[in-house]
Amino acid sequence: MNVEITPKKLAGTVAPPSSKSMTHRAILAAALSQGTSTLRNVSFSQDIRATLDCVTGLGCHWEEPEPGVLSVQGIWGREWDPAGLSVFDCGESGSTLRFLLPVVLALEGGGQFTGRGRLMERPQKPYFDLFLERGIHYEQVDNILTVQGELEPGEFALPGDVSSQFVTGLLYALHFMERDSRILLTTPLESAGYVRMTLEVLSAFGVEIENRDFREFLVPGEQFCQARDLTMEGDWSQAAFWYAAKALGSPVEIAGLREDSSQGDRVVRDLFPRLCREEGEVELDLSGCPDLLPPLAVMAAGRRGITRFTGAARLRLKESDRLATVHGLLSALGCPSEEGPDSLLVYGGKPLSGGVVDGAGDHRIVMAAAIAATACQGPVTILGAGAVEKSYPAFWQDYKELGGEVHVL
Repeated sequence: MNVEITPKKLAGTVAPPSSKSMTHRAILAAALSQGTSTLRNVSFSQDIRATLDCVTGLGCHWEEPEPGVLSVQGIWGREWDPAGLSVFDCGESGSTLRFLLPVVLALEGGGQFTGRGRLMERPQKPYFDLFLERGIHYEQVDNILTVQGELEPGEFALPGDVSSQFVTGLLYALHFMERDSRILLTTPLESAGYVRMTLEVLSAFGVEIENRDFREFLVPGEQFCQARDLTMEGDWSQAAFWYAAKALGSPVEIAGLREDSSQGDRVVRDLFPRLCREEGEVELDLSGCPDLLPPLAVMAAGRRGITRFTGAARLRLKESDRLATVHGLLSALGCPSEEGPDSLLVYGGKPLSGGVVDGAGDHRIVMAAAIAATACQGPVTILGAGAVEKSYPAFWQDYKELGGEVHVL
């Protein structure tokens, strides 16, 4: 789907969808529970449906008794003997793939994983190194990753600066084993807030893990998730786009967010005034919140001065090469920028012209372009605008309800 946006300021109150990060974690904990959990305020994006499909592959049953509510019947205590290796289609969801890999090994001794877009190109080396140490077979042929072997409890050493998702996957796989385990990070943990969220969700389901300053995690064995009734909080990652609209002059109010959330992207609340009020050159390290680059870059385009974004190398391995595609977005709309190996320099303050933006199959590029359009002098055409289904299916509806003019081409 391609759309054309007529530049217009937005106004009103918007509530972002529920946190995708929290929902992934809650679904997996509910699936590993004994009994039936109820998850409320669930937004059914493509990524969340990928996780639901994968826990179904584990033998979990779920249903949606009413809109936004999930009833999840856990697998613990049930007999289930799949014939051969199960196949888990993770869609384009990195969280689904990395959370499920060690869990499937622990439960079933292996499985086959596949996905779409760039998912199977994203790095799994921290897991692969651990698999080699433990004699676990892995092989990736074309778009299918096969893993097979016994994941046993013990000590797991891995880097913390590739993705916090590897730590989360291990925390889910180790707590129900027969012995205690220890996770030791060999480099500082980036995006620590999301591991904090993992610990909070597991604690809500009755699993306690000792966190030693995010460098070491002691995981007692023989702990089992207990079914819970849990409400999903609002998503700060998606709220960042509405903060960008505010920065560009749209009087938008954002509702439904938890102020003390563990979501790393909550930092947008603190970065917003810097990009709106601070003069001169501003430098922002995104190593702990890389997904914020698209909306922050749009904010930077609207301010007078240079904004330097650093610590963004991981963005090259997202749904698109986001350093390149954000640079392309800004260039298409008339904002000068310079792309570095792990950085982006934005020269803001020049009026945005409008133009044609390639969404690159990336939901965050599409949403950033739509917000940038509110401050453009001419129409903005976005190619592949349907990519928002990955994380924020109601984005275009919310955009229109705030007064945005969107025409499907």
